[in-house]
Amino acid sequence: MAKFDIIAATGCPTGIAHTFMAKEALEKAAAERGLTIKVETHGQVGVENELTKSEIAGAKAVVVAADKDVQAERFAGKPMVSVGVSKALSVEAAGKLIDRALAAKGDDSVAAAADVEDEVEEKESIGHVIYKHLMNGVSHMLVFVVAGGVLTAVSFLWGITSFDSTAADYNTFAAMLKIIGGIAMNLMVPVLSAYIAESIGKRPALVPGFVAGMIAIQGLPVNADTGMIDAGGAGVGFGFLGGIVGGFLAGYVILLLEKVFAGLPKNLDGLKAIFLYPLFSTAIVGLVMLGISGPMAAINTAMMDFLKGLSASGAVVLGLAIGCMCAFDMGGPVNKAAYVTGTAMLTEALAAGVGTDTYNFGTNFMAAVSAACIVPPLITTFAVVVGKKYFSQEDHDAGVVNLILGCTHITEGAIPFMTKNIWPVMPIMMLGSSIASILTIMFNVHDPAPHGGFLVLPVVENGPLWVLAILIGAVVGGILFVAFKKYDFEKNQKAAPAAKPAEAPKAAAVEAPKAEASDFVKVENVFVAEDFASRDEALSFVSNQAVKAGIAGDADAVMNAFLAREAEGTTGMMEGFAIPHAKSDAITEAAVIVVKDESGVTGWDTMDGAPVNVAIALLIPGAQAGTTHLKILSKVAEALMDEDFRATVKGSTNAAEIAKTINARLV
Repeated sequence: MAKFDIIAATGCPTGIAHTFMAKEALEKAAAERGLTIKVETHGQVGVENELTKSEIAGAKAVVVAADKDVQAERFAGKPMVSVGVSKALSVEAAGKLIDRALAAKGDDSVAAAADVEDEVEEKESIGHVIYKHLMNGVSHMLVFVVAGGVLTAVSFLWGITSFDSTAADYNTFAAMLKIIGGIAMNLMVPVLSAYIAESIGKRPALVPGFVAGMIAIQGLPVNADTGMIDAGGAGVGFGFLGGIVGGFLAGYVILLLEKVFAGLPKNLDGLKAIFLYPLFSTAIVGLVMLGISGPMAAINTAMMDFLKGLSASGAVVLGLAIGCMCAFDMGGPVNKAAYVTGTAMLTEALAAGVGTDTYNFGTNFMAAVSAACIVPPLITTFAVVVGKKYFSQEDHDAGVVNLILGCTHITEGAIPFMTKNIWPVMPIMMLGSSIASILTIMFNVHDPAPHGGFLVLPVVENGPLWVLAILIGAVVGGILFVAFKKYDFEKNQKAAPAAKPAEAPKAAAVEAPKAEASDFVKVENVFVAEDFASRDEALSFVSNQAVKAGIAGDADAVMNAFLAREAEGTTGMMEGFAIPHAKSDAITEAAVIVVKDESGVTGWDTMDGAPVNVAIALLIPGAQAGTTHLKILSKVAEALMDEDFRATVKGSTNAAEIAKTINARLV
């Protein structure tokens, strides 16, 4: 059985994007450190790449990056870091988690370097624990909402009242779809409640959790004639808020009962699981839920009235609130709060029936939420197509893929773009989403399906106007995003003027500054056996490594500086060498990073047309442009004229030997 240095588990509420983005980031970060890793994912299709007991036992450390229950108790006793999935979406962030996990195993040299703040973060905060339990319920609930909502919406294709046997447009198949969809939608709250409870109290909590959810749907039944509690009467439900309260109540009641029954003999464990836990937990939770039904119903009504009040304040106010929430963290807790609210209101809308005020408001609200979620990925697609020269090849490819993600209501594809420049990218995304939401409300669009993006267009009322609203939001956001990237690109270009050809010989005679000592090229900044698909991928790798090493503070700014220099004239030389150089204020100290690709990087314009095997990248702070920059550049250029230097660097696979060879020519 294979052993791994690091094992990890990732999971996000929807199990669509964050889960696998974190997996990829952790795998890349581990590879950079020469570590083996296995990442178990908890996605919508279930657990994939599942960890075995022997793999858990043999691992040095564990990283849990999840906003849902991933059965972390399996890792008890192992050095572990547990955080939300959003903290592992970049290679740099994932690398820090791996380092912290290894530090936790007692390596003094690593532990001494660990930040005190990070040590505190290793213990899950109460807020994150509660959020994780909540998202476990949400992740299980969403699939019921999506399936039920879409089936119900599809039934409307035969007519708005096609499910009604007394209506002129009645259709038997449509009626069956409506029944199936309605059952799935009605399971939303019980499933939410049950799996919040399960996250807290494990399997025994499912029973009281489901019961709590059902009570949240029906409320406290009262006889209309006597005014007394009556099992045959009718009650007022209190919706998904009641389901959340019931889920936490059921989970913690089970934990309480475990302590109460802890003194019973071990041979009664079966009795506890089959009889005592379900009986007492259901009775306790049921009585409490019925007892609070009145206040909870009032709170639920007040929340709905508040949202309707926002609508009464105008489309701008409501649309702005929806758009900002959906684009704030793109699949995170704020986004999920808006989405779950939308699905809850849609559930009430479908239950109320077509033509009612509740239906009109709920489906209009859902359309605005969906529009806001679709826009951010489309903003990136517009930007990388219109402003291609301002983006790396990696970003361009990701932006093109986001066209598919956006059209299918998957917001998370825009996250990598936002994490690189939270300001001003986040406000741009929020503005674009808000515009789409506001216009959706103004255009009176109604969406009876809770998910699916443009795939559910056939059932969307005023669908063409909905698409128009989304496109306007995406184009406005895209234009602003391109304007920002253009400004950033030109700023770095101005800070990195090209060296004139005549300067090199003159500079060659200048002594190197103190910074160019014999250890200027550090061994850890020499990367051998890399494999790059293009020049831009190699430069992007160097830019990210510069940030990781503390040489620079902004990978995008460094990348733009590299590209600005390449635009003025290729840095590809002869015989497989290139000397790319970046001058930027984002670079804090002069440094050299070396990357080797034995198979050769194609597409890099070289003097002899050969692919680049070795790139000796120069990174210079803006303030040292024309001094340190020219001195290092001239010495590297001079060294490349030496056949022995070229043969040693190109032929060696030893990072220390390569660093020593280059350092010898810089002193």
